[in-house]
This record gives sequence, C-alpha cells and structure tokens, in this order.
Amino acid sequence: MNDNVNWNRLGRRAFLKQGTLVLAATSLSSRIVLGADDLRDVVRVGLVTDMHYADKASAGTRYYRQSLEKLETAAEQFQQADLTFAVELGDLIDSVKTVDLDLSYLKTIDGQFSTICQDRHYVLGNHCVETLTKEEFLNAVAQERPYYSFDRGGTHFIVLDSCYRSDGVPYGRNNSQWTDANIPAAELEWLKADLAASDTPVVVFAHQRLDVSNNHGVKNNATVRQILEASGRVQAVFQGHSHQNDLKEIGGIHYCTLVAMVEGEGAENSGYSVLEIKPDGTLILSGFCKQMSRNWNLARTG
Repeated sequence: MNDNVNWNRLGRRAFLKQGTLVLAATSLSSRIVLGADDLRDVVRVGLVTDMHYADKASAGTRYYRQSLEKLETAAEQFQQADLTFAVELGDLIDSVKTVDLDLSYLKTIDGQFSTICQDRHYVLGNHCVETLTKEEFLNAVAQERPYYSFDRGGTHFIVLDSCYRSDGVPYGRNNSQWTDANIPAAELEWLKADLAASDTPVVVFAHQRLDVSNNHGVKNNATVRQILEASGRVQAVFQGHSHQNDLKEIGGIHYCTLVAMVEGEGAENSGYSVLEIKPDGTLILSGFCKQMSRNWNLARTG
C-alpha cells in the first residue's frame, strides 16, 4: 500500500442526485487504480443512535417506549443487509433515578440490539452514564473499554468516548452536565498513537459532535479534529447526540450526524442506516425512515 496517498485531500464537488448528497472527485485523474495489495473487502455497518429507551411516558417529541419496537423494525432491515458489524452511537437508554431501573432498561433494549449481529460496538452517550458508571454500562453490554479501535475489511475503525468533564473526571452517578463533554489528555495521546500505528483508511464513531462548538459539541473538538486531520487517513466521523441529520466537511473529513431513533411517534418516525464501505474507497450511507442517505466517493488515484 502506498503510504504517501492522502485519502482526504482529493478535490470534490457536491451535487444532489435523487435526493442524495453525492461528493465526487473533480480531477480527471480520479480514476481508481488498485494494486494487488490494495484490494479490500466490502464492509457493511448497521448504525443506530439516540434510542433513549425507557419504560416511561413520552415527553415532547421523544417516545421512549417506542424505541424498542423501532429497533425491532431496524433489525429486520439489518438482517437483510448481511452486516459486518453494528454500532450504537450513544444514548441507548434514557437515564432514570435508580441504578437498578437503568440496568433493567438497558437489559431490555440491548436484548433487542444483540439480535442484530454478533459483532457489536457501543459508543457511550451522556444518558448511558448519567446514573450508571461507565463500568456498570460496559459490563452490562459485555464491552471491555469505553474507547478503542479495531480493523475490518481493510478499514481501521475508532470508537471515541467524550463522556468526561472539563476536569477529566468521567461521567457517572449524576456528577456531570451534558453540555460539558470533553476528550481528556490520556485519550488524545492514545488517539495520536493509534492513528500513527495504522496505514489504512479510518472511520471514527462518536456520540457528542466533533464539528460544532455549541452545547452538542465536544468542548475540545478543535484539538480532536487537528489530530484526525494530521493523520491524513480519516475519511469520515459518524456521530449522534443532536438528534438531527447534518453533514459538514472540515479539513477534508466528513462529519455525518445521524438522526435520533427516539424522535417522533410511530415506526415511520425513526432513523437508522447501513454504511457500506466498498473496495474502491466509496462510502455509501443508506438511510431509512427519517435518516438521510449519503454517498462519498473517496477513491484513491494512481
């Protein structure tokens, strides 16, 4: 593999095609040239976020109980997609006042999520670790670490944890404010080292947003973005938290915010997606219900 290839700095033009935003290389030299060492497997990722499941009455636009049924519908679609793995992008549960009740809601919704596929990954959301500690949440979903990386089909995937206060204390037991989200120094150093240790394209999963500086953003997001951009290999970041469809390109990286499953009454008011990463570098996000579809052409040039 050519280590000098920069996956993120290709010229792009954006246009709409059948309601889907398509980002394509502008250069005539963008024809794909793949060597024997460059072949990659197709990777299909099921993505859901902000289910906020709890057995309680709806509040405003959030229908907490209905997330269980909505996830059941999403699971049927995911099973047809032949997923490589599934990712839950945070706020799997809506926090309540007791540990036992939170754990019971977590057991119920994760029982449904676990039917989607065996290879599953959980991003910590602020509601996941408001009443529960990180250890309690992770133990319940059988995940060892709050942030880590893994490889599938020639792509490097990174799971980030922004559930830390500005003073570095991790969220848990009602000790934090949701507007004070940060990635601490130790995690930043880990991120730098992890990116430096791989030479493949990278996709990042997060809960709190890395592309905005409002209440939904990670406070030190500019520092995080600098690290991602410096690697020259990060293609896209998929995130949740603000419950809306959004897409920004900053420093050659696409920041795709996914719609919340909890928002709206009825199965039609849901959101989930399948991300397909093709061997030629194309990323296709097929959205369902309220989730918008996206298509990125990030193919390498010869």
